Amino acid sequence: MTQATGAPTPRGAAVGRGIGIGLMHGLFRPRVLGAWRVPAAGPVILAVNHSHNIDGPMLMGTAPRPVHFLIKKEAFVGPLDPFLRGIGQLKVDRTTADRTAITHALGVLEGGGVLGIFPEGTRGEGDFASLRAGLAYFAVRSGAPIVPVAVLGSTERRGRLISALPPLRSRVDVVFGEAFQAGDGSGRRTRKALDEATLRIQGRLTGHLAQAGRLTGRTG
Repeated sequence: MTQATGAPTPRGAAVGRGIGIGLMHGLFRPRVLGAWRVPAAGPVILAVNHSHNIDGPMLMGTAPRPVHFLIKKEAFVGPLDPFLRGIGQLKVDRTTADRTAITHALGVLEGGGVLGIFPEGTRGEGDFASLRAGLAYFAVRSGAPIVPVAVLGSTERRGRLISALPPLRSRVDVVFGEAFQAGDGSGRRTRKALDEATLRIQGRLTGHLAQAGRLTGRTG
């Protein structure tokens, strides 16, 4: 597993995927659509809407490959710190340009791994209405394709036993979209180029979310 101060490892993420599979399939009934759209090898970024705390674990347990998620540093408290590091997740300080997190995230992609990002930066409506520039930076810098992912159904109802979670054995839909390139092919990484890439990304992500809603009959 990952050392306390080291970079995340593929083995750690594989362990995390195994835990995610056990938990998410044990507690809920995930329905996974389009997983074949995730490239079987090579670097890829999964861009996920974020409306509930289980969205990240749900993706870890349903994605066809192990995922290294960028997770806010506030989640790395107490015993969760070594645990999250151990399963290959990346701590990021959202208040600054976190060079360590950036280096580790690019390292995941350079090593042919899967990077998971909540492009809205924090949990909210999960509608991709407000995207941060981080996703565009990683996509343009690495050249890795982006696969949009919609997690739907996690906020429809509250569980009776644990109100912070969806009802046990309830269905949550995870819909993977078509992979696409964020850049314009020029290789430019200027602020203007990243802003333009962010707009392109937002259009693709919101389009996928709408399509996923029509496909599943759900909106969140």
